Amino acid sequence: MKPESNFDTAAIASVLLGCLLLAGCGKQTASDSDSEDASSAADSPSVVIVAPKTYEASAQQLLDARLPSQQAAQGRLRLFDGHTLYGWEIAGAANWSVADQVISVDGGQTSLLCTSMPWMDFELSLDFRCDPQTDSGVFLRTPLDPDGSGIDCFEVNLSDQDPQFPTGSIVGKQKAKPLDESPAGSNAADSDWRSLLITARGNDIRVSIGGQEVCQYTDPIGFPAGRIGLQYKQGRADFRNIQLRPLGLESQLDRQLSKWNLYPDMPGKFSVTRNGWLHASGGKNQIETKQAYDDFVLLAEFKMPKAEMNSGIFFRCIEGSEMMGYECQLSNEMAGDNPLIPADHGTGGFFKRQNARLVAGLVNDWSTVVLVADGATMAAWVQGIQVSNWYDDRPPNNNPRKGSKVEPGTIMIQGHDPQTDAYFRQFAIAELE
Repeated sequence: MKPESNFDTAAIASVLLGCLLLAGCGKQTASDSDSEDASSAADSPSVVIVAPKTYEASAQQLLDARLPSQQAAQGRLRLFDGHTLYGWEIAGAANWSVADQVISVDGGQTSLLCTSMPWMDFELSLDFRCDPQTDSGVFLRTPLDPDGSGIDCFEVNLSDQDPQFPTGSIVGKQKAKPLDESPAGSNAADSDWRSLLITARGNDIRVSIGGQEVCQYTDPIGFPAGRIGLQYKQGRADFRNIQLRPLGLESQLDRQLSKWNLYPDMPGKFSVTRNGWLHASGGKNQIETKQAYDDFVLLAEFKMPKAEMNSGIFFRCIEGSEMMGYECQLSNEMAGDNPLIPADHGTGGFFKRQNARLVAGLVNDWSTVVLVADGATMAAWVQGIQVSNWYDDRPPNNNPRKGSKVEPGTIMIQGHDPQTDAYFRQFAIAELE
């Protein structure tokens, strides 16, 4: 794809480099040069980990992929940005490709295209299209290389010809009900796209196709948080419009700020407005959760009137310290009016570790950030588009400013300086089990 006229080729190169280096967890993804033979012991000593191909995407294309503000405020996000495989990893050498905002596969070894981040409770929606003989599936809470026994993940089958577990079934656990014979719900394989909605909440999994619920299953044991995976086994499969909304997030905001510790001796101020919004102003300060978190999903909705204003979300902090934690940056300032070059890491980037690949936040309007931390891997989405994906391979250290920390720590919101004027009307967290 050619760059848009208002962005230069260096900007496109920035996106390409970001996709190459960051498509998936850096510790587990091979480089293009050795992708066919690379292997990783991260999930299994035998699985072949293949680097996703790199694709061009202009700043405008990525900005256009942002979700409407109302959807983003619900925590909804795109797992697939429509143009690249940023945030995905591949186990097994199949020919996964992207064209016309569709992920396709039709040959190679049995393979799983997985998100780099895990998810626990969620709504997952996508469109799929399969050939008559296709054997594919959508894996839930899966490792990168599941063992195939069904004891380490859920698989929603996409295989119309499977008599035991036809499309919509949970393989090995629950057979789907027959679909209505209609264009939206036809069980016959054809060229039409079909919509799939999966809700995972605790041990309960529900599957709908074309708006019709076809499968409901409650597992007696359940699985911990894991990746979302798209399977290739046989035939051709196409996927598009892959979106997820995390469930089970608990708000941390109330008028008494009862879930937070304040620092009244610092010059800045945190207060609650008549609307119930948290307001950071007046200078450097911080507000700190009373609870510590290690792995989590966090949804924040914030507004700052000027692009150059700065705040941040710190996590796995040393309790009682001055912002000694990882920092997910909140800054919508860009260099030279180029959304691909943040002036100061960009909203969703990790301060001094990884720039956001795109300045996707809104100025003087509400912007939404979804932050996910899982062990040494962390990622963020802004307005529904993934902007960061980083693996901390530094030696362990109790202070994330100095090394990798996977142990629990508090979460802080930053008041950066006297010019900061930041409002938060959502701040909700769900722990990843």
